[in-house]
Amino acid sequence: MKFKKFGKALLMSALSAGVVLSVTSCIQNYSVGYLYVTGTVTAGTSGNGIISGFKIDHNTGFLTPINGLPVSSGGANPVRAVLIDGSRFLYVLNRGINKEGNGNCTTADPCQNSNITQFEVGANGILTAQETFATQGVNPFRIVPDTSGGYIYVLDHDSPDNYNQSSQDGCALALGGVQTCGDITAFQVNQTTGRLSLVVNNQVTSTLGGGTSSLTYFPVPVNPIDMVMTNISMYVLSGTPATGDSAFPYTYSPTNGQLTVSQNSSQPLNITQGTAIVYGAGYIFVLDNQPITVNGVVASQSQILPYTAISNGALQAAVSGPIPDDANQSNPIMLTVENKGKWFYVANQGPSSTPTLPLSGIAGYVINSPFQPSEIAGTPINFGTGGGPQCLAEDPSNQYFYTANALDSSVSGQEINEQSGNLTPLSQTSKAPDQYSLTGPPTWCLVDGRIG
Repeated sequence: MKFKKFGKALLMSALSAGVVLSVTSCIQNYSVGYLYVTGTVTAGTSGNGIISGFKIDHNTGFLTPINGLPVSSGGANPVRAVLIDGSRFLYVLNRGINKEGNGNCTTADPCQNSNITQFEVGANGILTAQETFATQGVNPFRIVPDTSGGYIYVLDHDSPDNYNQSSQDGCALALGGVQTCGDITAFQVNQTTGRLSLVVNNQVTSTLGGGTSSLTYFPVPVNPIDMVMTNISMYVLSGTPATGDSAFPYTYSPTNGQLTVSQNSSQPLNITQGTAIVYGAGYIFVLDNQPITVNGVVASQSQILPYTAISNGALQAAVSGPIPDDANQSNPIMLTVENKGKWFYVANQGPSSTPTLPLSGIAGYVINSPFQPSEIAGTPINFGTGGGPQCLAEDPSNQYFYTANALDSSVSGQEINEQSGNLTPLSQTSKAPDQYSLTGPPTWCLVDGRIG
C-alpha cells in the first residue's frame, strides 16, 4: 500500500503528536487517590465528628483539600473507618460519648449513641452520607472488613451481657462460664447498595426469655484491645497489665461470615502492654509498649512480636523472636507492610505528656529471608512525623506514606526510597510540604485508590 505525500505528512504528524503526548503524560500531575482523615472536632451544632479529605498528587505526593470536605462523620467521636467494595463505600465507626459528654467511655460510664455511618465515595472524592447502623454491644472501638469486602466486623469493648447479667448468657455459653466479655458484631455488605445487615451467631444459641435463638454477636474475652483478620481467621488481642495479654482465635467463613471458636481459651503472649495486632507478609504482629532487653541491656522501650498461625488457630513465635522497636521511640500503635513486601513500618505515638521520654515517629524494617527483620539504616533520622501519629497509610502508587498526627493536628507525608526503603520528608524530594493542617486532632486515616 502506498501513501500520498499529504497522507504521509498526516501520519508523521499524528505519530509525533502521540510521542509528545506519551512523554508529557509521564510528567503530567494527576491525582492517584484520596486520603481521608477522621477527627473529633464537632461539625457545627450536631456534636458529630468530621471527615477531612485530600487528593494525592502522583508525581509529588502533594495533598490538595477535596472541595466540600470536611463533612460530618455521622456521629460523635469517630475512631476508625474502612473502605470496601472496590472503594465505593466508606464506613465510619462513631464511638459516641458518655454521660459527661466526652469520649472517655468505660464499662461503668459507657458510650451512648454509637453507630456506623455509611458514605458513598463520589466524583472527585466527595463523600455522601447514606445510612447508619448500630452494633450489638457497647463501647465499639475497632472496625475491619474481610478480604473479600463482603463482611464488616466491629469490636465492642462490652457485650450486652455486661449490663444484663443472667444465669445463662452469651458470654457463658460461648466462653466457658465467664459472666462478662467483649463482643464482635458482624455485618454482611450489600454489594450494590453498601447497606449492612446483621449476621447472627449460628454457633451459639441462647434460651433466655423461654425460647431458643441465635446470639446476635460473637463473644470475645473481657478487655479486648484490638482485632485483626487473615484470610481464614480472626484474632482478638485482649488483657490488662495486671492479667497479661492473650490472643483469642476465631475461624472465619468467607461464605456466610460466621466466626467459629478455634480454641476454648485464649493463648497467653507473655506481655502486659499490648497495643495492636496486625497481619501482613504472612505474619501476625503484636505491638507491645514495654521494654525489651537484649543480653541484659534495654534495647528499646517497646517491641514487635511476630507470629505464624499453626493448627487450630494457635500462634507460634517467629524464629526472629521479639524485635526491638526503635530505641528513640515508644508506644507503637500501628504496623504496615508496604505493598511490595520488602519493608514494614511502625507508627509510634510516643508519650502524650512527658517530653523527656522517647519521641513519636516511624520506625522502618527490612524483611529478610529467613525472617530476621532489621531496622533500616538511617531510621528514624529521616522518618519524621508530627506529634502522636494515629495511623500510617501508603498511597495507591506505592510511592508515599502519610500519618495523621493528634498532638499537632496535622498530616505528614514521606516518600519511599525504592532501593533502601528509607522514608524522606516530601520537602526534601519533591518540594511538597511535609505537613498539612487539620481542623482539630485526627483519630484515623485511610487511602482510597479509586478515582471517581
